[in-house]
Amino acid sequence: MTQAVDRRKTEKKDELVEKLVHINRVAKTVKGGRNMSFAAIVVVGDQKGRVGYGTGKATEVPDAISKATNEAKKNMVRIPLREGRTLHHDIAGRFGAGKVYLRTAPAGTGVIAGGPLRAIFEVLGVQDVVAKSLGSNNPYNMIKATFNALEAINSPRMVAAKRGKKVGDIVSRRENTSNAKIVEEA
Repeated sequence: MTQAVDRRKTEKKDELVEKLVHINRVAKTVKGGRNMSFAAIVVVGDQKGRVGYGTGKATEVPDAISKATNEAKKNMVRIPLREGRTLHHDIAGRFGAGKVYLRTAPAGTGVIAGGPLRAIFEVLGVQDVVAKSLGSNNPYNMIKATFNALEAINSPRMVAAKRGKKVGDIVSRRENTSNAKIVEEA
């Protein structure tokens, strides 16, 4: 009886959200005709700052999706979020011809992003962000460019550790410079 209760607790704690981003039907021409196969790309996250993506190919759609999901779970990374709802700073990412720009947003903005970017932010747990993709609209390149940008995000704690300072020094400096700008404008 206690084992069943323990199992339920671990399932709730490790609950992951899966989103299917894209399915591509691929045809290979052979002597007897065409061989059809399917390629799938899936994004997996816990809506608390962990996210991963994976791709899978198979002759049937469900098999491709399950392969992609397994790969996504293996390739999960932790992304630091500000207040658990947005990014710490604006950033750009690039992969091939795909470029993405990710911007922080005030509370209540929502997820302003299209296609694969929206799926990533929903499973990541970001509630307020503005994202724009330029160049390639290939979902594979867009997702890789987004992960390129997300992995380059630094939290104030990470910056403080690199510089050998306290988090308060870095955060207060950012607030003081924004207050100075307001005083100068007035």
